[in-house]
Amino acid sequence: MAIERNMSLTGQPPVSINTTQKIGVLIGMAGLFILLLAALGVDLGSAALWLTISLTAITAGVIIFAKGAYAHKLPGIKNDGVWFKSMSSRGVLGWIAGIVLTGFYIILYFYAGVLGLGQGVDGANTGLIGLFDPLSYLLKGSAASEWFVYGTLYTIAILAFGVKFMWKYKHNRYEQLRTISVMFFQTAFAFVIPELMARLNSDTFSLPYNDIKLMWPLNYYAFDQWRVDQFINAQNIGLFFLILGIVTIFVISPFLTYKYGKRWYCSWVCGCGGLAETAGDPYRHLSSKKMSAWKLERWMINAVLVFSVVMTTAVISTYLGYDSTKYWFTKNTFLISAGAFLVIMFAIVAYFKRDQLKNDAFKGAVIALVITLASFVAMSYLRFHEIQINAAYFSFGLNTNTYGLDGAMRTFYGFGIGSIFSGVIGTGFYPILGNRVWCRMGCPMAGILGIQQRLFSKFRITTNGGQCISCGNCSTHCEMGIDVRSYAQKGENIVRSSCVGCGVCSAVCPRGVLKLENDSLEGRINPTEVLLGNDVDLMDYVNNKNAS
Repeated sequence: MAIERNMSLTGQPPVSINTTQKIGVLIGMAGLFILLLAALGVDLGSAALWLTISLTAITAGVIIFAKGAYAHKLPGIKNDGVWFKSMSSRGVLGWIAGIVLTGFYIILYFYAGVLGLGQGVDGANTGLIGLFDPLSYLLKGSAASEWFVYGTLYTIAILAFGVKFMWKYKHNRYEQLRTISVMFFQTAFAFVIPELMARLNSDTFSLPYNDIKLMWPLNYYAFDQWRVDQFINAQNIGLFFLILGIVTIFVISPFLTYKYGKRWYCSWVCGCGGLAETAGDPYRHLSSKKMSAWKLERWMINAVLVFSVVMTTAVISTYLGYDSTKYWFTKNTFLISAGAFLVIMFAIVAYFKRDQLKNDAFKGAVIALVITLASFVAMSYLRFHEIQINAAYFSFGLNTNTYGLDGAMRTFYGFGIGSIFSGVIGTGFYPILGNRVWCRMGCPMAGILGIQQRLFSKFRITTNGGQCISCGNCSTHCEMGIDVRSYAQKGENIVRSSCVGCGVCSAVCPRGVLKLENDSLEGRINPTEVLLGNDVDLMDYVNNKNAS
């Protein structure tokens, strides 16, 4: 009889993947190999046929792998073994995956010609991008671009890994529903509908590409002059989308955040969050839970938010009139209105939420407001579009064009934040830094929604401290780096601006300690109310909570 020498409570690590998983890997890799051959310039013949085979094989491979991993297992927590696998524990395979993903993003973003963009006769596409031409012509009636290739692969990843995620969390209805939601919004609102709408464009009608679910400040070019002009020139349909975008920012989004927290967007709608939750799920435990990471996160995400506000204001101010005798809404009128709006909002929050604002958070908010207002004052005296800057200074020579200061700010934001941070680092570094590094550190949309969630939302995660066994599953698998266990041990509600409400902490809890709720604002934040068995006022506390 064999002697069991492993004293670990977790048992033996997985030795190998099963046969079904091996078949899935083989089929998926075959699909990727076709894309690689196209990228290397190999003439495959019928692009439509080989693209269909490739995308089908990739999708089928992921789904077959997921079936082999989860289909025949009982419902329940399926995050075992993540620290034993090289791919999900920053091992050799993880680093290789990170380098490959990062390299692909860099080539796609900045060297699309290497992938065949416009490299054929009369500017026709060849290579990898040419392989996607048939699908592009089918949807929008024109040749593919690097962004069409990116959007197609992005959507395939969310769909295929979404099925895998649903199989993994088949015991949890909440996880099933929100995964279906992000799959739907990415496929319909971010990919198919915008591409089909491109067919409406003609010599006399031009509607800008419009991901309906993408709004400012995540959509940092939302108020560029060329884009606003196109919306206005597109008459009724263009004005509808322009007004819808503004209403979404100031009415729809705040209302939904008040009702449901930032999860309504970050975990149910957003494409970045959708990819992080599906393709990035195997890496959620890699998010740093250190206090230093949390402090860095707060400063970075709010700095990006301030820069986004300043950059957008500068861009808008440059196409407003300067002469008050000709225009009632001049540049200075806009700057004064924007500054007054921010001051009034800050004053209201500081007064009514003073008990919930910690001292360091209040100081940070004051610094952000002062920097923003100082930038507005500078804009009123300077004509940013007349100050010329060469983009080569902040793009490592990738862009040598010269812009006005307002355009340079937007170009810098698009390069540094929109491309490098959200794309290259945010996605390429999944296997190294975790799946939500962009959402934690750089997304300005997450910054705004986080402020609203922390101060004005009904959403919270309630805890039953008496049932917590301190296993640490919740903290380990929190992709936002929150030490959930520390809240659960105290029976304290979890109300954090960074929480995206993914619900995985609750899904992996073996004792049902955590519950996602929407309730009244009263008693939502209770940092001093610790629920312990020896609390002499325990019954009074419980009765008061029930009464509320």
